[in-house]
Amino acid sequence: MSQAVTYNSYLKIDELLALQQPRSDGPEHDELLFIVIHQVYELWFKEVLHELDRVQHLLASDEPHGAQHTLKRVLTILKVLVAQLDVLETMTPLEFQSFRERLDQASGFQSDQFRQLEFALGHKSRGAIDRFPEGGRARQALEARWHAPTLWDGFLRYLAREGHAVPPALLARDVTTPVAPSPELQQILIGIYRTDPKTAGICERLVDLDEGMQEWRYRHVKMVERTIGTKPGTGGSAGAAYLRTTLMQPLYPDLWAIRGQL
Repeated sequence: MSQAVTYNSYLKIDELLALQQPRSDGPEHDELLFIVIHQVYELWFKEVLHELDRVQHLLASDEPHGAQHTLKRVLTILKVLVAQLDVLETMTPLEFQSFRERLDQASGFQSDQFRQLEFALGHKSRGAIDRFPEGGRARQALEARWHAPTLWDGFLRYLAREGHAVPPALLARDVTTPVAPSPELQQILIGIYRTDPKTAGICERLVDLDEGMQEWRYRHVKMVERTIGTKPGTGGSAGAAYLRTTLMQPLYPDLWAIRGQL
């Protein structure tokens, strides 16, 4: 007979609790917090990628209500990701310094799942792929996201199937390039807001998503500044100096450009 499934066996609790392995002597009290928070982030990134793939499938299947529902879930998770920074900020600079040197070359820049998330949303960088060794899981996942249509591309194709006159050049655009503003598309979006409440609702969820990502970036850079100031980041990164360059860069500029015309 097969063994009964229990809470512990289903969730692999023993294996999960064995994954937190501080490197500092003692170990330093706050290293466990640092590890747990970042492992939880990676689990949430996995879930967000799972949900964004679902949104793409629902848009491709012309199921706008399901797409909106799933986007709402993603937005709720984003709020949790931002809120976790409040916990991380309870660690003072001295407490972080007590184990920071043990991180060696480890850096958040090496989170392939966060890069995958950026790729899925439309912010792609070939340099981000090149940081990972060829043939590995991370490199393969990033390559797949690099070549795949972004959430914005899925949305444009949905608009076209709904009968909106999306310019053919946008439907055939290079999905590895950033989303560029389109005055022609902006006029279509204005019309959608005025006459198509169902699709306008999806537009608003995309604005929420864009704003949520910008909020995450702002809170992240302030957390880094609060913890290490202007020091370089681990792994040779520029730390807060680099993170500041990512602020105020909307994913979907057309949805922002039309706000004053509605």
